[in-house]
Amino acid sequence: MTTWTPSPTRPTEFGRVFPPDESWLARQPKEEILRPELPIIDPHHHLWSYPGFRYLPAEFAADTGSGHHVVGTVHVECMSAYRTDGPPELRPVGETEFVAELAATNAAAGGSTGLAAGIIGRADFALGPDVVDNVIEHHLAAAQGRFRGLRFAAAWDASEQIALGHPGSRPHMLAEPAVRECARVVADRDLTLDLWILAPQLTDAADFADALPGLRLVLDHCGAPLGFGPYATDRAEHFAAWAHGIREVARRPNVVCKLGGLVATAAAFDYRTAPTPPTSEELAALWRPWFDTCVEAFGPQRCMFESNFPVDKMGTGYATLWNAFKRLAAGAAEAELAALFSDTARRTYRLTL
Repeated sequence: MTTWTPSPTRPTEFGRVFPPDESWLARQPKEEILRPELPIIDPHHHLWSYPGFRYLPAEFAADTGSGHHVVGTVHVECMSAYRTDGPPELRPVGETEFVAELAATNAAAGGSTGLAAGIIGRADFALGPDVVDNVIEHHLAAAQGRFRGLRFAAAWDASEQIALGHPGSRPHMLAEPAVRECARVVADRDLTLDLWILAPQLTDAADFADALPGLRLVLDHCGAPLGFGPYATDRAEHFAAWAHGIREVARRPNVVCKLGGLVATAAAFDYRTAPTPPTSEELAALWRPWFDTCVEAFGPQRCMFESNFPVDKMGTGYATLWNAFKRLAAGAAEAELAALFSDTARRTYRLTL
């Protein structure tokens, strides 16, 4: 189970997940929705119910219904709602069951039929390829047709201040033969593998993609550029190293990139102490260097904007976030806009929306 501990106060540390401060978010300037007709598939969000932090379909609908045209979403594993008994390796299947049932119940009650149209689950790669294949089979059986792949969380950093990894993360996991054997099972199943790594691990990700050319890989959160802890100084140097890594990964045609998830990692603005949340113009200006680098490297057809809610709700509301994304994409051709906001997600996760 997750080791996350909720806090009733404003976030105090970058890189950690806290419940959003709704009273602070209410101070965010209200904005007219830009391009409200533009279809959006949000390819990265979480549904969970932790003590003190509930984010289920009702809460998500309040965000997605704030003005943008969200036609579908993809739930990505967050170590939530695991089974409490049965074989330990199958306990993550409980999250898939939980989300699939939430989505089906939500649709039956007249809610969005696109909620969690795709589900990305978890399997423990330490258990070997045969076990991973069996876990995938159970995810498929539990997902009511929504299962699209796994996420492999290899995020690790030498600094104890960068507390972003899953249990068991360690250096150079992506180079381990046993991990690659498990990833090959995902490829053989014709599923996707999301990668949750940090910026210093991008070279490992490029080598990993080379070793598994038949695997559809999704790089989460722009490869997680870091701007706090030991990365809070010498920012230009760290940005250059991250950008080099992004270009290396982008040279591998089997990788696509999610654009988002920067609130808690890049630390481009201090949501911990700011008196009011930023506007979409401010967010776009702060984040443009990372987003432009990713889009230039991968191309729009291999990029997709993501909310990473409710994690990124620590720093902004949903309506403002997607306005910022639309500002970042201003000037793109219509086909490029379609790719960035829906088509790349639809193709990558094989969604019929």
